[in-house]
Amino acid sequence: MNILPGILLLSDPFLKDPNFIRSVVLVCEHNEEGSFGFVLSKQSTYTLGDLVEQAAGITIPVYEGGPVEKNTLHFIHQQPDIAGESVEVKEGIYWGGNFEQVLAALRTGYLKPSDIRFFMGYSGWSAKQLEEEYEEKSWILADASPAHIFSAKEGELWKQSLQNLGGEYARMIHYPTDPQLN
Repeated sequence: MNILPGILLLSDPFLKDPNFIRSVVLVCEHNEEGSFGFVLSKQSTYTLGDLVEQAAGITIPVYEGGPVEKNTLHFIHQQPDIAGESVEVKEGIYWGGNFEQVLAALRTGYLKPSDIRFFMGYSGWSAKQLEEEYEEKSWILADASPAHIFSAKEGELWKQSLQNLGGEYARMIHYPTDPQLN
């Protein structure tokens, strides 16, 4: 499997980086200039209405998308017709779009909270950095599916993703975060 947009990065069970411990990252962009994505598995304590004045009253959770530019807001969704200007990451998974259209669709109920995820910040890698981390075994690659991304509970996504891979990967969910404690 190659690193491409629409791939999930599952952190190695022993990865020490506090930004990515037991995390799942959706790669949205990957090219010769670098890579960009969102951590799907870390829900923040904020809702959309807490962070954006025009979204007052909308209580959709916001996730910690990564350690880069945490003062920015991003979203992925399953409804390209609602959020014009979206970028298709993979069939059924879209990144960004017209924020005002999204808010209107959320307020009318046309866009369901289960069809969208919001993120503070993002995860980014310079040219070839992600490939190097993959070769160092920091990441395990898995195929992303809209059903899995938008329906899994954030605390279970890493475990479910490894179980879906089966074999040795499924056993990894039982590994301690620090092997010295074993």
